[in-house]
Amino acid sequence: MRYALLLLSLVLPGLARAQAEALENPGTVSAVQERLYRMNHELTLGVGVLPADAFYKGVLGTVGYTYHFTDSFAWQVGRGSYSYNLKTSLREQLERDFDASPTSSAFEEQVQWMVGSDLVWSPIYGKMAVNNRSVVHFSAFLLGGATVMKLQRADGFRPAVNLGLGVRVFTGRNLSFRFDVTNNTVFVGATRLIQVPTLQLSTAFNFGATE
Repeated sequence: MRYALLLLSLVLPGLARAQAEALENPGTVSAVQERLYRMNHELTLGVGVLPADAFYKGVLGTVGYTYHFTDSFAWQVGRGSYSYNLKTSLREQLERDFDASPTSSAFEEQVQWMVGSDLVWSPIYGKMAVNNRSVVHFSAFLLGGATVMKLQRADGFRPAVNLGLGVRVFTGRNLSFRFDVTNNTVFVGATRLIQVPTLQLSTAFNFGATE
């Protein structure tokens, strides 16, 4: 009996102290809010650049349609881009000083236009306060798909694999802006690949949306 009383005298103060600490610090409760803006049928109109080639820089005009199955998963059913290409100073120097033809092999990998389709995964959605005056809702996404490119060559149609990421900023239920950074790996020959990165800023119109 004395051992039981001794054990209780050792345990009870510890339990009382733990209970007091729990009452003083009840812990935190995490709450995950639902998305305020949801996408359904998305029409995008955008402009962009092809920045990487040493002989030209492309100015892109793009149109696309995306169907959103859920908040996180979508299919960019179709996208098409036309590139208005501008010569770089290096290309002008080659043509002027070395009589290089615009149709020479050095310039045949210039992109004229492209069409493609992608799957889109949007795992991140959040909001942030701007100067403590307004709240901006945004999402981040990854995409991957296939592209057909028309290059400036006789047999210019080439397949490509497209991978990229982007961020979307919502201004309302029916309008958002998205910035895409993508890269097309183009199969130009049996053993030759070229990389065609793109930077694009698009206005997205959302139809059939809910809040």
